[in-house]
Amino acid sequence: MLSTLTEEFLVHLRHERGLADHTQKTYKLLLDRFTTWAETQGVGEWGDIKTDLLLKFLDHERNRALETEGRKKAKLSDASVYLQVAALRALFRFAENEGFVKVNPAENLSLPRRGKKIPKTLSEAEIEAILKPPVEATPSALCDHAVLELAYASGLRLAELRQLRLEQLHLESGFVTVLGKGSKERLVPVGREAIECLNRYLQSGRPALVKPKTPAAVFLTQRGTSFGHVTLWLRIKKAVERAGVSRHVTPHMLRHSFATHLMEHGADLRVIQELLGHSSIATTEIYTHVARDRLQAVHEKFHPRA
Repeated sequence: MLSTLTEEFLVHLRHERGLADHTQKTYKLLLDRFTTWAETQGVGEWGDIKTDLLLKFLDHERNRALETEGRKKAKLSDASVYLQVAALRALFRFAENEGFVKVNPAENLSLPRRGKKIPKTLSEAEIEAILKPPVEATPSALCDHAVLELAYASGLRLAELRQLRLEQLHLESGFVTVLGKGSKERLVPVGREAIECLNRYLQSGRPALVKPKTPAAVFLTQRGTSFGHVTLWLRIKKAVERAGVSRHVTPHMLRHSFATHLMEHGADLRVIQELLGHSSIATTEIYTHVARDRLQAVHEKFHPRA
C-alpha cells in the first residue's frame, strides 16, 4: 500500500526532524490526497510513480474546485499548490534516501511563485485597549490577560503560548525560554508590564485553577488542563471582543503587531528575526513593508502637503 511509506515519512518528521504538530498534520493531509488519487489511477507501488504522474496530479489539484459550506469557490491558490509540491518533494527525497525508490520523480518539480501576503496588524491604540487589566480579577480573567500580555510582549506563536511550561519562565531575569518550530530553543525578553501581569496570574490566578493532575503548563483552563489550539484561540477572540475591538483578530495578529511595532520604533531587522525565531531573514523582511505602508498612511493623513 502507498500509505505505508507516508506513515514512515511522518514518523521521520516527528522523531528525526522534530517538526511541529501542525506541520506534520499538514503534510499528512496533503500526502493522503496524493496517495488516494494515485490509487484511483491504478498505481500500487511507489516505484511505478514517474514525474509525468506527479504533474498530472498537480494539474488535477490546480483545477479542483474548492467547496465552502456547500458552495463552490475559487480553485486552489498558488500557495496551496506550493505546499503540495513541497510535500511531494520532501516525501520522495526521504523515499530515495531510504531506498524505497531508485529514482526521485519529484526532484525536478518546480515550486510555483508565492506572492508575499502582507500580515494584518493591530494599531498601538487597539493593543492598549486589548491589554487593559480585567475589571473582575477572576482566575480565568487573569489567565487571559497574562496570555495577551505575553503574546504581544514577546511575539510568541499560539503553539508556543499554550505549550509554555513553568520551568521556561525566568521572570526575575526578564526572559522566557521558548521551544519553537523544529524544537529550536530561543531566549526571548519579556517587558516589565508583562512580567507584572504574569506574576499576578501565577500568584492569584493559576493556584485556583490547579487540579490534582494538572500539568506544568503555565496557562490553564478552568478544568486545570493545558489549552488546546482552538480553545486558546477562542479565549483570545472573546477577550478581544470584550475590549471593544470590532476587527476580526487572530492570535497571530498579536505576533505580527509585536514585530511591526518594533520595526516602527527603530528595532534592527536581525534582532526581530531572532526574537521571532525565523530561520531566514527573508521571512522577517515582510515587516519592513508593513512599517513602510503604515508610515506612508500616517504621512498622507497628517501632513498638510501630502
